Amino acid sequence: MFSLALPDWHRRFVVSAASWALALISWSSAITSLDAASTVSVGPPMNHGSVGAGEGPSWNPEGYLLFSGGGHIHRRTQSGAMDVFREEAASNGLLLDPQRRLVVCESGRRRVTRTETTGVITVLADRYEGTRFNTPNDLTMDSKGRIYFSDPRYGARDDMEMRDGSGRLVEGVYRIDGPGQVSRVLTHEVNRPNGLLVSPDDRYLYVADNNNNSVGGARKLWRFRLRGDGSVVVRSRTLIFDWRDARGPDGLKMDRRGRLFVAAGLNVANPPYETDNPLRAGVYILSPRGKLLEFIPIPNDEVTNCAFGGPDLKTLFVTAGGHLWSVPVSVPGLVPYLSK
Repeated sequence: MFSLALPDWHRRFVVSAASWALALISWSSAITSLDAASTVSVGPPMNHGSVGAGEGPSWNPEGYLLFSGGGHIHRRTQSGAMDVFREEAASNGLLLDPQRRLVVCESGRRRVTRTETTGVITVLADRYEGTRFNTPNDLTMDSKGRIYFSDPRYGARDDMEMRDGSGRLVEGVYRIDGPGQVSRVLTHEVNRPNGLLVSPDDRYLYVADNNNNSVGGARKLWRFRLRGDGSVVVRSRTLIFDWRDARGPDGLKMDRRGRLFVAAGLNVANPPYETDNPLRAGVYILSPRGKLLEFIPIPNDEVTNCAFGGPDLKTLFVTAGGHLWSVPVSVPGLVPYLSK
C-alpha cells in the first residue's frame, strides 16, 4: 500500500555532524530488527517523461539532479528545467563526493574521472597495472573517501584487455585511493559486477552481479565484508537476493535505516536470457540481510538505477528506459557528500 503524500519541496534540509553520527548509530541498531518487521512508506511513482535518463542519477544539494543519457550528463532542476551539464561525457555512474566534486564513470572512455571545483577534470583511474579497463560502470564511496567502481563489459567483447595471470578475462571491482592509486578488490568472485554500495560504517560492500545477456548468468546481489584498509574479505561473500532468470540488479542505494533500494526486473521478457515473471521491473526494497520489504513497480524497461534527492533527501529518483521517475519516501537516503 502506498501511504505517503508528496514531499514538501520548500523545506530546507540541513544535516550537522552530530545528526549524521546519530544516523549511523540508528542504521547499525536497525539491522537487527529490520528482518523481523519493517514498515516501508512510499508514495506513488511519478513519471517525468522521456528525458533521456539512462543511468547514474545523482543529486546535487544546490538543487538539481544529474543523470547520464545519450552520451551526455544532463541536469534537471527542482522546477523541472532541463539542460546539458556536460556534453560528450561518455558517462554512466555519477557520484558527488564530500567536497561536492563530481566523480564519473566515463564508460565510453574506459576511465574514472573527478571534476575539481575549478572545473579541471582529473583522471583518477584509466588503467590497472598498465592495462585499460573494460567499461567502468558504477561507483560508491566509503567514509574515508575511497572510491570503489565496477568494470564489467556488456556488448562487444573483442577489445577487452583486462586479464588475470592465466589469461582469463576479468570483469572486476576496483578501489581508488587517490589519482592513479588503484587496487583490484574483486577478480572472479562475481560474474559481472554492476551497481555497488559501501555501507555507512564501511563494514560491507554490496555488489550487484548482473550477467543479463547469458543464459543462466548471475542475477544476484552479494555482500562482502570490508577490512579497515578497504580490502575485501573474499570468503565472506553472502547472497542477499537472487532474481534467478529475471533481469538482475543494476544500481542500488541505501536509506538511513539501512534498507537497500535496488533497481532490477523486466516487464517484457527477453528470451532466451530473461523472463518477466514473477520479478517485474521496479525498485526492490530489501533489508540488509535480503528480506523483500516492499516493491515499487516502474512500467518502463529497463530500470537501471536510483538515487535519493530533493531538499530533504526523501525523494527517490529512478532512471528507466530513458524516463525519469520520482517516488516520495518517508526516510531520507544516505549520500556520500554528507559522510564527512
